[in-house]
Amino acid sequence: MTWPPQAAKPARMRPSARLAFAVAAVGIAIYSAMDAIMKGLSIASGAYDAVLWRSLAGVALMAPVFLLQRRPWPGRAALKLHLARGATGGASVLLFFWGLVRVPMAQGVALTFLAPLIALFLAAATLGERIRRGAIGGSLVASLGVLAIAAGEVRARASDEVVLGSLAILVASVLYAGSLILLRRQAQAADPLEVALFTSVVLAGLMLLGAPWLGSLPTTAQIPAILGAAVLGSISALALAWAYRHAEAQVLAPVEYTAFVWSALFGFLVFGEHVSLFTTAGAALIIGGCVIAVRDPGPGPQTEAGA
Repeated sequence: MTWPPQAAKPARMRPSARLAFAVAAVGIAIYSAMDAIMKGLSIASGAYDAVLWRSLAGVALMAPVFLLQRRPWPGRAALKLHLARGATGGASVLLFFWGLVRVPMAQGVALTFLAPLIALFLAAATLGERIRRGAIGGSLVASLGVLAIAAGEVRARASDEVVLGSLAILVASVLYAGSLILLRRQAQAADPLEVALFTSVVLAGLMLLGAPWLGSLPTTAQIPAILGAAVLGSISALALAWAYRHAEAQVLAPVEYTAFVWSALFGFLVFGEHVSLFTTAGAALIIGGCVIAVRDPGPGPQTEAGA
């Protein structure tokens, strides 16, 4: 079930789920590269400044394209969705990068893998998508993965900063799950450019409210990194918005797991980070739990929200 209901299209005109999955996978890879840039900016100037600068640069890049195409202004319903996702996604992004400064990239991204699992339940409650029979069992397996990562921190005698960073990322993953569901609804009500632009507009607007007290101006040397992050973030947002417009949230949610490989690679190349055995095992359990939750349950009774 999609939201809002739409007239059926001929099968040959409907992009395949595989294509949507592939586009989303590319979007995640690009986003992971942006994460590395944003972590560097957050270490240098703080997460607030990094998110503020990137969101403003994103608006500056996409707004001229939107205006030159003389697109109509979003309707009231679409504006509400843009505002909701911008606020939810913005809080998630801010918490994530605040936490990412304090933990290795691979560990931080592994903790965000709970988001697709949470998104399954939210999709059932808000979008009318089917609840997989293995969702509860998958949740238990994924929880063991989080415990494994936590055990690694205990074994390594992690500092309070690392623990707080991990907790911030866990909260960010819950908010991100909500933003995934809003993205599905948002992408049904607007095209990818509008979705990407107005999400950045809302985020930038909210961040600017606290800028007089919390923000600062970037240095000249930081401008290329800010523009690079904005370009990568915009391309990723366009790709994900397109993908979520053409496939269900539960179909695309597992693509998030590919970020672990990219984050481990960028974390090693850029920051010299090494992935611990506990993080790898935890990520494997979380991914396994999510796979159990989203796999085809085969014949048998299912429940559907709203039935």
